[in-house]
Amino acid sequence: MTTKQRAYLKGLAQTTQPILSLGKASLTPEFVEAAAEALKKRELIKINVLKNCMDDPHTLAITLSERTRSEVVQVIGRKIVLYKRNMEDPGIIFPGEKIKKDKNTGRR
Repeated sequence: MTTKQRAYLKGLAQTTQPILSLGKASLTPEFVEAAAEALKKRELIKINVLKNCMDDPHTLAITLSERTRSEVVQVIGRKIVLYKRNMEDPGIIFPGEKIKKDKNTGRR
């Protein structure tokens, strides 16, 4: 991911509300599965690390990105932003990126 793409995603993440929260149980297999599903549908997700979670948010972000095969966009305080492109139907189009359309359906 280029720095311009990362900056674009950071801008999108500013208006996004956290959809998952990490608590005392930290990274459970169920949480990783939920994050992977959310990434598949949304591509860009924000995760809130609650105060009762004793793990470091930076470490959690790296571990979660490895387990979901996503990229860490940023970690600010106790908020983690992850991105994973949906190759079948990308919802986030970066500035200057060409949109490929299917000749038969007209969809991208």
